[in-house]
Amino acid sequence: MVAKSDRKILGMDQNDFSIFSRRYGIGVVMIAMIVILAIASPTFRTSGNIVSIMLQVSMNGILAMGMVFVITGGGIDLSIGSQLALTSVIVGSVLTSTGNIFLSCAMAILATTLFGFINGFLIAKFDMVPFVVTLATQLVIRGAAYVISGGYSASLANEGYKLIGSGKVFNIIPYPVVILAFVGIIAFVLLHHTKFGRYVYAVGGNVNAAIASGVNVFWTRVRTYMFSGLCCGIAGIIMTSRISAAQPNIGVGYETDAIAACVIGGTSFAGGVATIPGTFMGIIIIGLIYNGMNLVGISSYWQTITKGLLIIGAVMLDMFMNKKK
Repeated sequence: MVAKSDRKILGMDQNDFSIFSRRYGIGVVMIAMIVILAIASPTFRTSGNIVSIMLQVSMNGILAMGMVFVITGGGIDLSIGSQLALTSVIVGSVLTSTGNIFLSCAMAILATTLFGFINGFLIAKFDMVPFVVTLATQLVIRGAAYVISGGYSASLANEGYKLIGSGKVFNIIPYPVVILAFVGIIAFVLLHHTKFGRYVYAVGGNVNAAIASGVNVFWTRVRTYMFSGLCCGIAGIIMTSRISAAQPNIGVGYETDAIAACVIGGTSFAGGVATIPGTFMGIIIIGLIYNGMNLVGISSYWQTITKGLLIIGAVMLDMFMNKKK
């Protein structure tokens, strides 16, 4: 039988391995995927393809940056796809009537942040189940988008607004990628270096202990949903700009990719465990799945299956790690 000291000499003990897996496991997986795809497809290594991957994941990445706060705080938000649609029709309506890009974007972000507040208020004030609340508001918000638009799509001809989704910094880096980086930095600072972030971990990890420690659980939960709504507004602005149309039917299923990125990136559904770098790597892995399978000619149906299997694997790994504690 190998003693603990011997296991140390051989490399690392069980606890060290668990810590290593949580912190760096997803990074190892991401690097392995990049190496395999680079070998399998020369096209993958081109700078144009790399920029394409980052552009592809930019909207999902912004959504995931909001979702990670909600899940870490012990919740879930199924309404983010509908909030994309609401953003789109509000931008289209205000931009068409006023021509003011700033006003249209501000109104859309205010609306999604307000719905984030409503989600958080219902959950935190009345102790309602997050799954049920956000499933219901998903329908309400989608319905509101159809009411505002009358059920019709509207093309947007404003060239300045189109630049949000199609413009590039130094003619190299797309604006959506820059916006993703900016939102990611804000999310990193908020979650890892502020009192609010510590409260989110505390509430998600053990709400009773958080209450005993004087944490304002109500506002902590509400603010996680408000931040998620804010991120939905930003992502919706980018999406609407890229398609150059205000559509009430966009965003269906986008909550799945956001949740997948968080879970694959090490966020625990039990709450209280998450990192922004891990979530970002989860976003990249999903982008690699889509891009890599397209390059090697694998059917898009298999992409969905692979993503689902990854989520199952990530959840099982999380359960395994929690049992080790």
